[in-house]
Amino acid sequence: MSLKSEYLQQVYKKVEMRNEHEAEFLQAVLEVLESLEPVIESRPELKQYGIIERMTEPERAIIFRVPWIDDEGKVQVNRGFRVQFNSAIGPYKGGLRFHKSVNLSIMKFLGFEQCFKNSLTGLPMGGAKGGSDFHPQGRSDGEVMRFCQSFMTELYRHIGPDTDVPAGDMGVGGREIGYLYGQYRRITNSTAGVLTGKGLSYGGSLIRPEATGYGLCYFTQEMLQNMRDTSFDGKTVVISGSGNVAIYAAYKAIEFGAKVVAMSDSAGYIYDKDGVDIDFIRELKEVRRGRIAEYPETHPNATYTQDSTGIWNIPCDIALPCATQNELGEASAEALVKNGVMAVAEGANMPSTPGAVAVFQKAGILFAPAKASNAGGVAVSGLEMCQNSARYSWTAEEVDRKLYEIMVNIFHNADNAAKLYGMDGNLVAGANIAGFTKIADAMLAQGVTY
Repeated sequence: MSLKSEYLQQVYKKVEMRNEHEAEFLQAVLEVLESLEPVIESRPELKQYGIIERMTEPERAIIFRVPWIDDEGKVQVNRGFRVQFNSAIGPYKGGLRFHKSVNLSIMKFLGFEQCFKNSLTGLPMGGAKGGSDFHPQGRSDGEVMRFCQSFMTELYRHIGPDTDVPAGDMGVGGREIGYLYGQYRRITNSTAGVLTGKGLSYGGSLIRPEATGYGLCYFTQEMLQNMRDTSFDGKTVVISGSGNVAIYAAYKAIEFGAKVVAMSDSAGYIYDKDGVDIDFIRELKEVRRGRIAEYPETHPNATYTQDSTGIWNIPCDIALPCATQNELGEASAEALVKNGVMAVAEGANMPSTPGAVAVFQKAGILFAPAKASNAGGVAVSGLEMCQNSARYSWTAEEVDRKLYEIMVNIFHNADNAAKLYGMDGNLVAGANIAGFTKIADAMLAQGVTY
């Protein structure tokens, strides 16, 4: 533990004792506390009113059974979660993740991170996360529908348009949101905008599928221009993942003049020196739900390699990890630095391990942390909430412009916070401080209730 403040050491030890088996959550908490040391020193009221102690404990954590019937008529049972972490600045907001890796530690880490991310957008949204260890891959539409209906039958009593507004995340796309929303309406007899990421025919927002990927590139472009006087134009880019975030980050990077040469899925990665055919990847993943190993079958100049972690050995100027947490370790970071990477921006939630982040920072590589650079998805989710409340919809151009403005503001807020506390260039610290300060001020104003 690298905390210097005796007070923060005590706080972290208490968190560690209470959550000793939750590695992902503890990793996220420690990373934030390390950034907040100068803030705590300059603002004694934060210690007096227990802001850190309260912020590291979720307001509510709900765990529930999800029984459903598969196509063989057999009853299956999964576990559902909703961790409502902090609502000081607005209703809980955060995605639902359906994946076999889901557990309480991951839900708490994601919910904790979501608090800061939502704060950074400037929109009035608290932080939460939820999901299940149900894995949609390989399941029929009927099985996914029955699972979603059972999941919502429990979740509906804990959410609402002014209480908690979930969205999609890994394993929860338009199909799943549709089934979840349909069940919510059936149970509650309400058409309230209680979920975001909805289809356009029933209250969804334009640009929502593209939002995280586009926002990632808007943030990265602003970072490159302001900190290195350069841009995506002419750069070689490697992107891990091939879901929504990765696909639309690739589209926007290409639009900005870059060449994307590699993408991956959980089984392996492709390398195409001529530039990835992103239209093919989109059709493969979004329509056919295929595997990226199929890419070289129609693109003979490309190669496929098993083990997706090897993607970081490919030389590039910009790396965008967009797959999952802790996918980019210290050895991979060293390989990227050795091969001349100039910027790394996180599109997934906490995809870089602490060791990897240390490597990038020591080498002077531009590094954009997830809570800042991948906030585009929740930003447009917030905009969808606004449209639902007004019973109105904006054009794609209007939403995209607002998304761009939010991501640019997030960069400058993080950059300015880092400078204010003597950590110029450290966007990890800057994002943590900027996100934390807004939440802390709201908690102080509202007393010990929150």
